[in-house]
Amino acid sequence: MKNRLVLQEITRTFEDGGTERTILDKLNLEVAEGELVAVMGPSGSGKSTFLSIAGALLEPTSGHVLLDGESIIGKDKQALSDLRLQKIGFIFQSANLIPYLKVEEQLVLVTKLAGMEKAMATKRAKELLDKMGLSHRRTAYPEKLSGGERQRVAIARALMNDPAVLFADEPTASLDASRGHDIVSMIAKQVKDQRKSAVMVTHDERVLPLCDRVLFLENGKLIEKQKRSAKIASWQENFVTK
Repeated sequence: MKNRLVLQEITRTFEDGGTERTILDKLNLEVAEGELVAVMGPSGSGKSTFLSIAGALLEPTSGHVLLDGESIIGKDKQALSDLRLQKIGFIFQSANLIPYLKVEEQLVLVTKLAGMEKAMATKRAKELLDKMGLSHRRTAYPEKLSGGERQRVAIARALMNDPAVLFADEPTASLDASRGHDIVSMIAKQVKDQRKSAVMVTHDERVLPLCDRVLFLENGKLIEKQKRSAKIASWQENFVTK
């Protein structure tokens, strides 16, 4: 089983009032194909910085990031843009749907940017919407969708170009427990079925049992949650028994 996402010795520093501040300190992470990893941590711990570097949106001060074995460090802006389009799928806290596009059009737009032929793009969009239980919403505008439906469209959109890696940033933050569980279940299923690697930044303890690993960002490094605290065992027990 190969690691589709690898972060090696990632360090990121910022200037803060004339003082150099280290946000990420020789952070390491490997995510295998078919694996969903949750990353937790308090506000200000560096989760957004970590996700931006892993998703090719921000350069680390030092270290290496590999996507499907290819280094993304040192590439120019156009190369990084192409890489994000072809290799990475993003799911955000807000679905960020374009208000004047219908559901199917939201998905087809992604493939248009990648140069996919329209008939093939439409076929791909219909297949994904069917998997997400949204076939009946193909021609609906975002304002007509529920919060859970909007997030399912966002998942389908993230999968349109068949990316190697998925990044989800607080995807359940605006949803109730039931809808949040459904959304992460869908993400986990797609990751397993399509052998993708996925990283989800979350504060939602209720969805942790759906993840393969739970890591905690602390002092600039990722620590196995189980090693840091026994709390996860009680979270899982409470989740299952409720």
